Amino acid sequence: MSHSNTETKQSFKSGLIDFTAGSLGGVALVYVGQPLDTVKVKMQTFPHMYAGMINCIKQTLRSDGFVRGLYAGTTPAIAANVAENSVLFAAYGVCQKFVMNFTGTQRVSELSAVENASAGFLAAFFSSFTLCPTELVKCQLQAMREVSLNSGQSVRGPIQLTQQIIRERGVRGMFKGLTSTLMREMPGYFFFFGGYEGTRSLLTKPGQTKDDIGLLRTMIAGAAGGIILWTVIFPADVIKSRIQVANLNESFTEIGLQIIKKEGPLALYNGLKPTLVRTIPATAVLFVVYEYSKKYMKKIFGDD
Repeated sequence: MSHSNTETKQSFKSGLIDFTAGSLGGVALVYVGQPLDTVKVKMQTFPHMYAGMINCIKQTLRSDGFVRGLYAGTTPAIAANVAENSVLFAAYGVCQKFVMNFTGTQRVSELSAVENASAGFLAAFFSSFTLCPTELVKCQLQAMREVSLNSGQSVRGPIQLTQQIIRERGVRGMFKGLTSTLMREMPGYFFFFGGYEGTRSLLTKPGQTKDDIGLLRTMIAGAAGGIILWTVIFPADVIKSRIQVANLNESFTEIGLQIIKKEGPLALYNGLKPTLVRTIPATAVLFVVYEYSKKYMKKIFGDD
């Protein structure tokens, strides 16, 4: 077999491992973080209805219960996170190799935090296209009770909601909020992967590699990446949630300026508290599942 064929086969195998590990990480993230993600979306889109995080949790439990309330939108959330993380981590692996070739670095493991951050920035472009439609359905389901109270619409499930969006607005309707998704994801994942890889480097002892730092330190690095990500991108996430839940037609900038004018600049941080509380365990679990399942698959399939 020629050298180029071996290289192509190796790249495909490596991409498939990243894709699978990212999918598994995405499922784990949803089950850990979904209740507080629901609270975040409710507080972002209907801030006048809730006095704070605890009040939102109490009202949701009282009206809809634990599963139907706090785990609303779990099916599309799993679809969204598997779609995003599988493509994100597969693209991240490819973009790391691109950055490595571009900078003349010998191995992926030698990339700096900024170089890994740049790979994350590029990878997020591709994952945004898979994330936007599934997250549109997830956000609308999470805020369904509030929408029905305000508009009199009946509560629907993920399949009926998807069918309704396509029927009313065509396939393009499923990409409502794509611009704001890209504006959130690309800078966000620059800081996400930069924060994760930078923290891993800080936690690596002399003579150790980043892959040998162990479970707890991997979790700390994952949590650090998540905190940095959400603190940076939160205003863009609020704007995206409003556009997707209320089906707004104004531009990303217009919506942002409207929120600041009517509700004040702090409105762009509505729901940040439950997001940060959620992201610490959720991104810690995401990276542990991703790193360890990737390591396990590499042992089985002999990928170097």
